[in-house]
Amino acid sequence: MGKAADLILTGGRVCTMDRARPDATALAIAAGRIVALGGDEVVALAGPGTRVVALGGRAVMPGLIDSHTHGLWGACRDLFEVFPGLGAPLSAVLDGVVTRAAKVPLGTWIIAGPWRPIDRPSFGPRPAEMLDRIAPNHPVAIKDVSQHNLWLNSAALRRARITHDTPDPVGGVIERDATGAPTGILIEAAGALVQGLLEPSAAQLDQAVAHLSAVFHGLGITGFKEPMAFEPELAAYAKADHAGALNLHVGTHLTRFSPFSEDWVPMETLAALRAAHQSPHLQTGYAKLFLDGVPIARTAAFLAPYPGQDPAAHDPEAMLLIKPDRLAAELIALDLAGYVVKMHAVGDRAVRAGLDAIAAARATNGPSGLRHEIAHANFIAPADLARFAALDAVAEVSPKLWMPNPVTASQRQVLGDARVDTCHPIRSLLAAGAEVIYGSDWPAAALDANPWTGLAGMLSRADLTGTYPGAVATDEAITLDQALPLFTRNGARALGLEGQTGCLTVGALADLIVLERPLEKLSPKEIASVQPEATLFGGKLVHGAL
Repeated sequence: MGKAADLILTGGRVCTMDRARPDATALAIAAGRIVALGGDEVVALAGPGTRVVALGGRAVMPGLIDSHTHGLWGACRDLFEVFPGLGAPLSAVLDGVVTRAAKVPLGTWIIAGPWRPIDRPSFGPRPAEMLDRIAPNHPVAIKDVSQHNLWLNSAALRRARITHDTPDPVGGVIERDATGAPTGILIEAAGALVQGLLEPSAAQLDQAVAHLSAVFHGLGITGFKEPMAFEPELAAYAKADHAGALNLHVGTHLTRFSPFSEDWVPMETLAALRAAHQSPHLQTGYAKLFLDGVPIARTAAFLAPYPGQDPAAHDPEAMLLIKPDRLAAELIALDLAGYVVKMHAVGDRAVRAGLDAIAAARATNGPSGLRHEIAHANFIAPADLARFAALDAVAEVSPKLWMPNPVTASQRQVLGDARVDTCHPIRSLLAAGAEVIYGSDWPAAALDANPWTGLAGMLSRADLTGTYPGAVATDEAITLDQALPLFTRNGARALGLEGQTGCLTVGALADLIVLERPLEKLSPKEIASVQPEATLFGGKLVHGAL
């Protein structure tokens, strides 16, 4: 059967995610790739240096792929920010700020979170003053649950030079009091006025890469897409990869436009970043655009008015961060330049705008083979469901954002039950022939990066940890067989690694995880509690033990 293997796993339940051969009981690995699949005959590849592991009925499956997670954001939050938890009361956040202020030198930035836009009235007319009372000598920035909006104290406003005379940026709002003075609340693109002051250092980013690698490996993740990358993040990932410390497939969407930067990133800069930071496990041929905001801040672009809104005052076009003509021109140019574009689109008007722009690129450039992505795609007009397949566009869904969680009550309060219960029509997308991928969007309004609770949420449309009651759109639940491709081979295809990862086939990379029991033997509640016993990346053990 060929040369001796480095590692043979035998006596297991191997889920290959290969349609031609969906299962096996043994596999062999040599030089980081799978060289044989089958049964007991695979042991014939054992040589003097081969390690043979008897799995004893344990399960093996491809490593998982998260197609939308802000890895460095999340890791920096874990390591350097005040964050008592997504569901923590505001009092816990403020107590954490007080504790941090007592420990760090005067003038040091304190970054914390979260706050909820729905709670804004309780902050009083000038929220900055609430923070001034607890940390007058430190600039403080508190992120909201979506990471789209900021709450600053007066020291932070001064440091960012935000005054009565500072104009609102395009796509953002500096909240002001009756006199026109900033109150401390920055909505959407207004956050870009301070974002540059909140960036972690290169040394902190190095620590963050190591942290996220360990966290992701422990969860069974072997690949992910960083959905909003700038030069510092690219440099940190590339440095770790060149040092052999990344051990993850990473696709980075270079930011062309976002509410978190003050201007468009020039195409020439994107090209330079793409060329400079590409590395063996870091792919840089991706771009990012933001089309709208988030529902809880009432900045997501919907075709219909928000509940309670005067229909005459509702203007979906005004809520689009990029107007349709400009968006179409961007997709045409980025597609022609060879970038796969991920577009943040939450409301159904934003989703439609993204699909229209992809249609413009297809009409102008022809079928480029680049499969552009609508990120989140929370709310989709029924008439647009079939357009994904027709345009060879990808729907990225984020169950951890909408399955019952600490933000769900706010979502229902802002949008109403009827609209919330149309969120993420995954079953309908699949029925319409769309290709769908999974993204956690951690740390933005996601409790954690755990893909297993995300998978369980797709199966049940509920929080099966039992922490948050209720369910969302149960008629859109899907089966395990329907869901697993979103986390594996579909995700691999989105990374440009189809057939190389996300499946266990001869010749593929040995990116795999070992579980105590096969997933098909588990209930959705048990799937939510899965903890991989081992994770291999390119045949190398990066988590646990065999």
